[in-house]
Parts: sequence; structure tokens; C-alpha cells
Amino acid sequence: MNKPTPRLLLLRLLMVAEANTLSASEAVLAGSIFGMTENSIRVTLARLVQADLAESIGPATYKLGPKAQKLGADVALWQTADKRTIESDGSWIAVATGGLPRSDRKSLRARDRALSLLGFRELDKGLYLRPNNLLGGVDVVRKRLLDLGLEDEAAVFKANEFDEVRQKKARALWSDMHLEKHYKEQSQQLTDWLSGLADLPSHVALREIFMLGDAGIHSVVFDPLLPAPLVDEDARQKYFEMVRRINEEGRRLWFAFFEEAKSLESS
Repeated sequence: MNKPTPRLLLLRLLMVAEANTLSASEAVLAGSIFGMTENSIRVTLARLVQADLAESIGPATYKLGPKAQKLGADVALWQTADKRTIESDGSWIAVATGGLPRSDRKSLRARDRALSLLGFRELDKGLYLRPNNLLGGVDVVRKRLLDLGLEDEAAVFKANEFDEVRQKKARALWSDMHLEKHYKEQSQQLTDWLSGLADLPSHVALREIFMLGDAGIHSVVFDPLLPAPLVDEDARQKYFEMVRRINEEGRRLWFAFFEEAKSLESS
């Protein structure tokens, strides 16, 4: 598990903060759990405000800024990721990028991120595929890709009846992810961690559940949501449920931590 940077810690807390607000004192307390200094937290808060990623809404009180609100909404979608799939009919959704410019690095990064977030892999040069099993089909996927930064000129369409060689290659595009192994191993890791939670010191539990939850959410956000028989859907469902459980437990622990701190301040 990787320790978060002050920037990542504060953005994550702003996304899940109670009433969507975070006080400077809460931010400093959270930073202390990870060995971050008060100065580094306050400097990071100021930088987030300058970058429009956070917004000051009162004396030492913050919420997500304009540039981070869409990111927050996108990340929040992870909780219902597995509810956005339908039974596959064997067809594919394709994106053709061969005619798009490659000199603009910012556009390239946005394009790659959009395709990655929706589980696309490159079949042939400039031709990306994913199974056609997302709710809403091509129209919804096209809109989501464009919202995420794919250029308007990119062709997004339904594809099927590939030759046998390409069909076999398409089915193997995600094999390097070892998804079923990942689902089962991570589900067991989260289950084991929860079973030992009661024995952990508070600061250790807070630190570890933040990192476990962050890693789990990232994994869900970038999951390609493949249909059977390309993946074991039951194993994925169990893993996603464990990530949701870790997230709920994490929110409970962190809110209790902040409430206890407020009680001590007022006493």
C-alpha cells in the first residue's frame, strides 16, 4: 500500500467529507495520521485553492473547487460501476483514432485516459475495442468518452463479425490484467483485514483503511467491466462489494475520529 501525498489525501477527504466540507483542523488531523506536518497540509490547501481544486467557503472551511467537482462526480460513479452492465450479445464497441493528430500531448493524455477509464484496448493500430455490454450501448459510451476528453472527430461505433484471428485477439486483449486472480486475492485481503480490525490501534486502522479504500476505488474505477465468459462476473461482484464495505467502514472510522477530536477541543 502506498502512502498518499498531502494533495491526494486532501482531495480524497474533500470528495467524501461530511456535508461536503472539510475544516483546516480536520485536514491537519488527517495529515498527522500519515506523519504530515501542519505546515505541509496548510500549504497544500492553499495550492488547491489557487488551482481551483478546492474552494474556501468560510473561516478555515473548504469544499471541492470547480475543477475538482467533475472529478469528484466521476469518482463517485465507482459505487454503482457493476450496475451499469448488461448481458453481452457478442458485439464490440469500437473507437477509431487513426486519423487523429498525435502531436498534442495534452490531447493524447486525455484520449488515453478516456479510453482506459472505459476499458478499451487497442486491437489494431488506431482501433480500440471493448465488449458491448455497458448500459446505454454505443450512444452512452460515446458521450462518456467525449466528456472525458476524447476528440469529437473520433469515430465511435458498434462492431462485429471480425475474422477469426481478430476475434481471438480481441478476446485476449485484457488477459494481462489477470482479473479473476485479482478479484479473488483482493477480496481475501480485504476480508482478512476487516477480521483483524478490532486489534489495530486507531491511528494504524485509519491509515491502513484509507490506503486500502483508495487502492480499491482506483481498481474499480479502471475495471473494464468485462462480460462472461471473458471474466468471472460473480468474483468481480464479490470484490466490488468488499471495496464498498471497506469504504463504508473507512467513512465510519474517519468521521468518528473527527468527532472525537471536536469533542476534545470543546471540552
